[in-house]
Amino acid sequence: MPKLLDVTVPVGQAEGTESVVSTWFKSVGDSVDVNEPLLEISTDKVNMEVAAPGTGRLAEILKQDGEQVEPGDVLGRIDTEGGADTPKAEVPPPAMAQADGTERSAGVAGGSGELSPAVRRLLKEHDLDASQVSGSGKGGRITHQDVMDFVASRGSVSATQAAGQPKAKASAKPSGIPGHMVPHTQMRRTIAQHMVQSVAAAPHVTSVFDTDLSGVVAHRDANKSDFEKRGARLTYTAYFVKAAVDALKAVPEVNSRWHDDALEVFDDINIGVATALESGGLIVPVISKAQDLDLFGIAERLQDLTERARGGRLDPRDVQNGTFTISNHGVSGSLVAAPIIINQPQSAILGIGKMERRAVAADDKGDAVTVKPMCFVTLTIDHRVLDGFQANQFLSAFVESLSRT
Repeated sequence: MPKLLDVTVPVGQAEGTESVVSTWFKSVGDSVDVNEPLLEISTDKVNMEVAAPGTGRLAEILKQDGEQVEPGDVLGRIDTEGGADTPKAEVPPPAMAQADGTERSAGVAGGSGELSPAVRRLLKEHDLDASQVSGSGKGGRITHQDVMDFVASRGSVSATQAAGQPKAKASAKPSGIPGHMVPHTQMRRTIAQHMVQSVAAAPHVTSVFDTDLSGVVAHRDANKSDFEKRGARLTYTAYFVKAAVDALKAVPEVNSRWHDDALEVFDDINIGVATALESGGLIVPVISKAQDLDLFGIAERLQDLTERARGGRLDPRDVQNGTFTISNHGVSGSLVAAPIIINQPQSAILGIGKMERRAVAADDKGDAVTVKPMCFVTLTIDHRVLDGFQANQFLSAFVESLSRT
């Protein structure tokens, strides 16, 4: 009697994160070692490997590529009594669902291994037959990504129709204007869902302040070489994180979460920094307990998180438990962005515009003009939680902190 060990989705993902099985590295019958990577799960935030909880042979795969999963779900099972010398089990040919709902075995025309429910659903959505799609999975099995790639490769609607192939369905009918359909990635779908949910849940209001960065520029010029010698790049974002900590201490209600019966104000200040990815999309790694870090500590942590985010090496824990978010949209040239959608269930998000040298009054009298490095900063608030007065209090404290640098 085989002794089976469950392979499960790790518990403790980021809130609201949707996960799908991306790739199985092993097939049924393959030998596995404890802690050996078995499969990869993709979310809108990170890709994470799931390791084998024991040594033996992979006895079952219960969740196929492209299937959505939840924390604790059983992905497969390992036969821990199937040692390295155990002959590889004969696996019966998997079944494939035909258009009429009946099953057919692999090996017939277009055979490509077992179709997961997600793949069958996607084929139906795009009026496709499995025989049209080449499978890249184990044994030629069709994966979710294979179908997405095929839809994308078919080009414009007119070209597809001219070739006599079925027209891909979409949430809206093609406009008739020449173009082509680009399937959404899992990250883009989830970001879209979160944005709509945030706007629906929270009334967004934005305050805008102007800030003089002369002190920040001078301090950075004087200290960036020393920081680099100590192992951290001193970026302007590090200063914004430090100033945000000071402002959140001054107005702690901003560092909160709305509940229907109470406002939960957090003791720790966990600041997420929105990071654009070269492959598209956005991720928000979190600097946990930022209130305990000095400027060097913030710069060091920020560098580590940013590098791992862009290299696809973040751990799920790196994107969890954020209490406040900064969007430094000015790095790509934007002066003002409003409203920036709040990263639910947080209560506010800080926006940093492009730093530019502008002519400003040299003193309160306004009789003289000088040129200073300036930028616009915004705070978009959940108006259920905060009023404009509190938003302005926060931005005043933020600007004041930067001026003291």
